[in-house]
Amino acid sequence: MSNPSRPFWQTFLFFVLPLIAANILQGLSGTINNIFLGQLLGVKALAAASVFFPIMFLFIAFLIGLSAGTTVLIGQAWGARNLERVRAITGSVLSVALVAGIVIGVLASLNAHHLMRLLGTPTDIFADAVAFARVNFLAMPLIFVFFIGTSVLRGVGDTVTPLISMLISTVVGAALTPALILGWGGLPQIGITAPAWASIAAFAVSLLVLGGYLRWRKHPMAPDAALLRHMRPDGSILRLVVRIGVPTGIQVVSGALAGIVIVGMVNRFGSDATAAYGAVNQIMGFVQFPAISIGIAASIFGAQYIGAGRMSELGQVTRTALVMNLFLTGTLVALAYLSSDYVIRLFINEPETIELAETLLYIVVWSCLMFGAGAVLSGVMRASGEVLMPMLIQIFCIVGIELPVAFWLSARIGITGIWWGFVVSFGAMMVLQFLWYQLVWRRRTIKALV
Repeated sequence: MSNPSRPFWQTFLFFVLPLIAANILQGLSGTINNIFLGQLLGVKALAAASVFFPIMFLFIAFLIGLSAGTTVLIGQAWGARNLERVRAITGSVLSVALVAGIVIGVLASLNAHHLMRLLGTPTDIFADAVAFARVNFLAMPLIFVFFIGTSVLRGVGDTVTPLISMLISTVVGAALTPALILGWGGLPQIGITAPAWASIAAFAVSLLVLGGYLRWRKHPMAPDAALLRHMRPDGSILRLVVRIGVPTGIQVVSGALAGIVIVGMVNRFGSDATAAYGAVNQIMGFVQFPAISIGIAASIFGAQYIGAGRMSELGQVTRTALVMNLFLTGTLVALAYLSSDYVIRLFINEPETIELAETLLYIVVWSCLMFGAGAVLSGVMRASGEVLMPMLIQIFCIVGIELPVAFWLSARIGITGIWWGFVVSFGAMMVLQFLWYQLVWRRRTIKALV
């Protein structure tokens, strides 16, 4: 929570900057992999990896929902200074995440070829796309545990330790990927699957270092005997997590399903268009990181204030987060426009594909500001357990606005119409979230869930 010795905006900024840095590093890991694929193996390898992303996002939607519910409960328990409750929530959710990661990872890996076929993956990249997806799915257990563990740390107000852990993961992955693509130092030359195997190694090393570091620091969330006693599902805790997490997960699923439909639309324009889509997606991900991080921070601060009984300060959290989004996300939007040609060339080296990707980026990148404002408003409401209406708003904007607009415009003006669908959807989402926040949520009596 806020430090009374300094303004709240400074507390918020010092909390959110490591969170943004960690999210950027997480995205950087995938971006570095895509750069290696595009530069060392060519556009078709990048296209194969790009097809995989929406499927991966669909399967980790469960994890994101679980994490969102966990963070709210952890934040409220931490705000109430109930450490035993914090550990109980952590142990219960980690045990479920581990089992779910194993089951989902194995089943998805075994059926990767069916999933790629459903996407209408172009024939010339189908085999590579299947191979890339199959190995990535095997990383699911490690990803699940890593994601939940770092989310728990953020829920108790620690954004520095997750940053250190992500830095280790990124460095290990960046070192191993080109080594496995080209077979450096006696390592096998495995081509398209190299980034996936490198990611498995990176998450494994990072988790081991994270556990040792937390124990060395005697961190309240260290994997010690006190935490291990709670490593079992707790029905009462999981019901609360599910109450928040399922609608949040459905929001993510709706976005992932829309992404799958979008990939299908893009694939109709050929593998060059798919490669441009992958490059623009990577850049958009970086520009959205501040917006996503600020929304998460707003939810964590809101949950801690609710747990501490300081509901009157929730308005301050919202205002501060919205201003942060304007300045931090806005800065990256400006940088994306100013350096678009250089950044796109990191992924693509064919002139026609570069020109297409730059056109698409110009259309959509500014809308990240609207995306960020919507994320802040839904994040603050989620801190109180209000998730149903924000979910319905997002689903409506995706299913009722984004996809129809993208389909209709792409049939009339070509591939650029797909990206105008994103712009219209982000704008509608921001307006509707604001109306619900201002006219309904603020007038309710807010109580702690734990």
